Amino acid sequence: MTQSRQKCGSDISYGQNDTVSQDPTIGQSTPRQSSRRSQQQPATLLITGATGGIGAALARLYAKPQRTLILHGRDPGRLAALARDCEARGAHVVSTSFDLRDGAAAVAALRQLSGTHRIDLAIVNAGVSSMIGRGEEVEDWETARAVLAVNLDGALATIAGVLPEMRRRGAGQIALVSSLEAYIGMPVTPVYSASKAALKAYGEALRGWLAPQGVQVNVVLPGFVRTPMSDRYTAAKPWMMSPERAAHLILRGLERNRARIAFPRLLAWGMWWLSVLPPALSQRILRTLGYGG
Repeated sequence: MTQSRQKCGSDISYGQNDTVSQDPTIGQSTPRQSSRRSQQQPATLLITGATGGIGAALARLYAKPQRTLILHGRDPGRLAALARDCEARGAHVVSTSFDLRDGAAAVAALRQLSGTHRIDLAIVNAGVSSMIGRGEEVEDWETARAVLAVNLDGALATIAGVLPEMRRRGAGQIALVSSLEAYIGMPVTPVYSASKAALKAYGEALRGWLAPQGVQVNVVLPGFVRTPMSDRYTAAKPWMMSPERAAHLILRGLERNRARIAFPRLLAWGMWWLSVLPPALSQRILRTLGYGG
């Protein structure tokens, strides 16, 4: 929900996930001791979209001696600066900038990285956003495809790249950064809502499938996060938080293996209720709050 209110297609930012969420649902503990150790103290992490607000904050939070960070981003300057910052904190950094929109190339690059590095935790964070403009007859097709190519296809490619090696060794953790918009489609962001709803459902399905195999899957549902993208969003942004605060909440949820890591709590609770209320009532509430398009 942190998109700028412009004509759809005029404001796409690649490499960060700035959205809304938190949810009252809690996950279960891991079934394997080795997997529990890796999620509490992962030695090697992959973060896609690391040059974005949440991704960069997570990278800095996880950066410490005896830890390898594989940082993916499409902005070379910001990626290099982040790598230097994390190295100054003692971490070993591997930077990569493959295009997630090229699924085959992304899968190949990630499988090569997985063969070289034992990835304990993969944070699937890369994302783009768009907002439909007032008076448009339909959401721009090219913009819609661009959003889905990164938010959904790119996420699937990331998982396809890292999952085989995790399953082979029976350990690992994957975090998919979705949004509270996964609970109810927002009239101002139709395709963005759709991409995040798909990601949430996919992550929850993977969690049930992979848990017996020692691979833990978590869906992250962040709330409004203070970034340049969210600064351009003209509607109300309740309970806005810093990227650093969001990163701490995500880290804590991953350590506890929460099925859904959603924040801030009150906003998550409200979004969840909107998803279960009669649609006519939910849409009336959204229009009253200024999210009706």
